[in-house]
Amino acid sequence: MTTAFITGAGVRVGSAVARALGQAGYDLALHANRSAESVRALAEEFEALGRRVTVHTADLSRPEAVDALGAEVRAAHPALDVVVHNAGLYAAVPFGAITRAQYQTMVGVNLDAPFFLTQALLPSLRAGMSPLVVHLTDIAGERPVGGYAHYSVSKAGLIMLTRALAVELAPHVRVNAISPGTVAFPEDFDAAAREDTLRRIPLGREGRVEDVARAVLFLARDAPYVTGQVLAVDGGRSAQL
Repeated sequence: MTTAFITGAGVRVGSAVARALGQAGYDLALHANRSAESVRALAEEFEALGRRVTVHTADLSRPEAVDALGAEVRAAHPALDVVVHNAGLYAAVPFGAITRAQYQTMVGVNLDAPFFLTQALLPSLRAGMSPLVVHLTDIAGERPVGGYAHYSVSKAGLIMLTRALAVELAPHVRVNAISPGTVAFPEDFDAAAREDTLRRIPLGREGRVEDVARAVLFLARDAPYVTGQVLAVDGGRSAQL
C-alpha cells in the first residue's frame, strides 16, 4: 500500500488533501495541532474503508515537537510515498510592530518545520516507490503585500526550499510546491474584502479546497517528470499585476 503524510490535516485545505488521498487508496498519517478532534474523525472514516491511518499531534512552532513528530511518523511508516506540508500560520502585522517572537513562530511553522520534518522523514521517503514532497506556498512568497512581511519571508523561503530539495534529493524523491490563491476566505474577511479580492481573480470566483487536493493528486499520480516546480492554483490571479 502507498502512504501519505499530511500536516495540518484537520481543517480546510489539509482536510481536503487528506480526504482526496484517502479516497485515491492511500494509507494516511494525519497531523494536527488544535484540530486533533477533526483529524480523529477523519481517521475513523477512512479506517472504516480499510485504510491504515495513524494520527499525530504536535505544535510545529516548537523545534523539539517537530523532531519528535518526525521520529514518530518514521517509526510508524518505514516507507512514505507522499508528504504534504500543509500546516501554516497566516497573520497580518505591520512590519514595524512584528516582534522577534512573532517572526520566529511564523518562520518556525511555515519554513523550519517542513525543512526539518523532510530531513527526519528522508529514510521513509527513500523507501517509497516514487516519493513526492509537496509544500503549500503562497503568491505572497513571490509578490508580497503590505502587512505580511514575516509571512511573505517564510513562504519565499519555502519556495526556495522546494527548488533546493528538488535538486538535492533527485533522482528518487520529487519535490514540488502548490501555491493556492483564494480557495477559502480567511474568517476575518468581511464582504468588502471578499469583493475586492474577487475583482483581482481573472476567473472571477473563489476557488475550493478540493482544487488544491486535485493538484496534489496530479503531482502524485500523473506528473512523474515534474519536480522543482511551483504550481499556482489561483484562478489566474498570479498572472496579472
